[in-house]
Amino acid sequence: MSLQVMKDDFLAIQEQALTAIATASDLQGLEQVRIQYLGKKGPITEILRNVKNLDPSERPQVGALANELRKRIEEELSKAKESLEAAALLQALEDEKIDVTLPGRPLVSGTSHVLAQVSDLVEDFFIGLGYQVVEGPEVESDHYNFEMMNLPKDHPARDMQDTFYITQDYLLRTQTSPVQARTMEKHDFTKGPLKMISPGRVFRRDNDDATHSHQFYQVEGLVVDKNITMADLIGTLEAFSKHLFGEDREVRLRPSYFPFTEPSLEVDISCFKCGGQGCSVCKGSGWIEILGSGMVHPNVLEAAGVDSSVYGGFAFGLGQDRVAMLKYGIEDIRALYTNDIRFLSQFTGKE
Repeated sequence: MSLQVMKDDFLAIQEQALTAIATASDLQGLEQVRIQYLGKKGPITEILRNVKNLDPSERPQVGALANELRKRIEEELSKAKESLEAAALLQALEDEKIDVTLPGRPLVSGTSHVLAQVSDLVEDFFIGLGYQVVEGPEVESDHYNFEMMNLPKDHPARDMQDTFYITQDYLLRTQTSPVQARTMEKHDFTKGPLKMISPGRVFRRDNDDATHSHQFYQVEGLVVDKNITMADLIGTLEAFSKHLFGEDREVRLRPSYFPFTEPSLEVDISCFKCGGQGCSVCKGSGWIEILGSGMVHPNVLEAAGVDSSVYGGFAFGLGQDRVAMLKYGIEDIRALYTNDIRFLSQFTGKE
């Protein structure tokens, strides 16, 4: 192969390459053109393999022509790539354009669980009276759960609370009273009275049905100070009942029995649905039982290291589940724990 033939071949390759570049419709096709003409198996490489057959004085000319051809093809490829990329960007912008005048999709905001709403309602009231909110462990010792609450191991009242025992000495708490016992032990009464509530989850062995659950929520309150009387308890419960169920509620007290209070009282409120006339909510009586309460038993105070001859107190406890069921007309306690969004979305926290 002579020098002139090589020059003619270079010109033909250039013409073919430029035509292929000009007709490439996308970046993928352009890349194929680059590989075809500038790759290791391309026509330029094939021609250069025959340079060894030329006169040594002609070889530099062939090398220069090959480099010039490569440079020209690369420049055209670069220009074509920029053009195709710009076209691709414009097409993408056209395909993906957003009409900013269209209305946005509404975002559905969540709300706290109905039991959390009841807990917040209770906590807000007592915090406003200067109470502190204290939480404690759900796995509790028999000592704090029962013995500190005036329930020794052979006490028959233990049968009132079917218990999940983990070991002989540890159990799932059946009430939040252990938190009160722990707090009384630590409280320095020389610095002021103890006023607290202890909300939380409790556990009892029970068959789940429409009105019973093996786990539920409680909030218990405790006040210990000098010169605490039944009048303090009654005034607190009346104000709390009106806050929770309405300003026109009346409170009725009935004697009862709890091992940790003496005297003990059951607290009823006038039915908030029928106004005391009798309905399905109050079972025709006009009254609804909402909580238990009483004056703290001296044995409970002494067990926590509090001198019962100097200090007295009152305590009360209610279940958020029962309050929620009464307040919102919920007929099945299991609905509070199945997490059905259709049910829970009814309770927005707005009265």
